[in-house]
Amino acid sequence: MSTEIKTKRLTTRDIRARKGSDPVVVLTAYTTPMARLLDPHCDILLVGDSLGMVLYGMESTLGVSLDMMINHGRAVMRGSSRSMVVVDMPFASYQESRELAFRNAARIMTETGCAAVKMEGGHEMADTIHFLTSRGVPVMAHIGLMPQAVNTAGGFRAHGRTEDEAAAIRVDARAVADAGAFSVVVEGTIESVARALTAEIDIPTIGIGASAACDGQVLVTEDLVGLFNDFTPKFVKRYADLSPQISQAAADYAADVKSRAFPGPEHCFGVPKQK
Repeated sequence: MSTEIKTKRLTTRDIRARKGSDPVVVLTAYTTPMARLLDPHCDILLVGDSLGMVLYGMESTLGVSLDMMINHGRAVMRGSSRSMVVVDMPFASYQESRELAFRNAARIMTETGCAAVKMEGGHEMADTIHFLTSRGVPVMAHIGLMPQAVNTAGGFRAHGRTEDEAAAIRVDARAVADAGAFSVVVEGTIESVARALTAEIDIPTIGIGASAACDGQVLVTEDLVGLFNDFTPKFVKRYADLSPQISQAAADYAADVKSRAFPGPEHCFGVPKQK
């Protein structure tokens, strides 16, 4: 009989219970090796559609497909055992109708085994969120700066600077909370607005470029460790700069190959050991 103790994954109920208490730690993950490294330290691993820019070199997230999200969701599930895994619903996979959203969300969940999906949108998506959550699909909402709406929003910019915009974001926060979302990402939002809406709603807020008063924080892991250098948002804090190390390792390898220093005898099969 095996004595191995299976790690219990965190659930949406666990995350909701963190409202106003211990901050929720969230990082993005797209691959099995990265998920293994992050899993012990995170409450949520988010398989974000940011993978389009970070892994595939796209200019935005709009070209990410449902199949891409499912494949990367599977990879992250294989590499994690403790963190709750949330998978982004990509552009055009849920906006058309609540029925389409349910079919695609159900496909994501059944084919990856993830615990929840994330979708962008505030009051305009409230009916869809309610439709999904009432049918067994947990939803993490996303308001403020919404990358999938970058073309209509006028680019990547901070939101909530005007009174009307700040009021609209707070309306969005209340709408997604009332619709049944178990948490909400608040992105690129003026600090005072993010702080206020965090106090107003009863579900955890996950900030990114928002406020330290949010109930948790999320960053793109490749930003965190210096592996994505196309641009660095103001809200990113780099905890490592791995790009130069990887580049130097590749340069050292190339030099060894060219000089025939690699592979050495110790790296080859059938070579007698030197006495």
